[in-house]
Amino acid sequence: MAVFDTSAEVLARNNPTDPLQHALASREADIPRLVTEALAQDRARLVFMPVVAASGGQRIAFHEGLIRLLDENGRLIPAGSFMAEVEETGLGRDIDATALRLGINMLQVNPHLRLAINMSARSIGDGTFRRTLEDGIRRTPRIGERLILEISKNSAMLMPEVVIRFMAEFRPHGITFALDDFGAGLTAFRYLRDFLFDMVKIDTIFIRGIHASPDNQVVTEALVSVAHQFGMFAVAEGVETADEAAFLQELGVDCLQGYLFGVPSGVIS
Repeated sequence: MAVFDTSAEVLARNNPTDPLQHALASREADIPRLVTEALAQDRARLVFMPVVAASGGQRIAFHEGLIRLLDENGRLIPAGSFMAEVEETGLGRDIDATALRLGINMLQVNPHLRLAINMSARSIGDGTFRRTLEDGIRRTPRIGERLILEISKNSAMLMPEVVIRFMAEFRPHGITFALDDFGAGLTAFRYLRDFLFDMVKIDTIFIRGIHASPDNQVVTEALVSVAHQFGMFAVAEGVETADEAAFLQELGVDCLQGYLFGVPSGVIS
């Protein structure tokens, strides 16, 4: 039987260009330490991904700002490489607050930008996150009208009453609220009427290859129907091919997001 060594050092040697593996090898696979140092040394950045309207010439409706950390050599480490380990800890709250601060800064210097920032419902009670949001609203009048807060579905379903109160408090400032990963896992549809999200983002697992998948077609059509019934825009994530985009347009999806329209970039398209 073959034995495979999956230590960070071996992975780094086998894939020397992977910034995560390089960082983990030098940090003895200590992701919390990696995140802590990156945040303390201001090595966090946003990259931007366009979200286009499904009709009307596929104009850009808004951008999603995605948090990235930099290693000591300035190489980007995607959130998927570290977020799962720290999401439920205080570091997860620090990351959310940092992403929000960077997003508000971008909105302040780009008056025509509309930007979505990811957050966990767990950050609603975090003092730094709340102060960042309140300070941004106070410093820049009407900035909330260009800010979209994407709340992860899993966290929203864990604390629906908290999310409902949070949205009621900040919706008067014009902030748009989106439910991320819609349809994936267990979704408590009974809460949708109480949440009153402005949009839902349909999970990538239903979008990939949808033009050739009757199962994905049925599920996605149902999710779009539910969203529209509750007055929410439906955004399809993970669109990679023209065939997928064409089918989703016929299905009545409102917006499309994916590599077909642009990869995450430090430059706003």
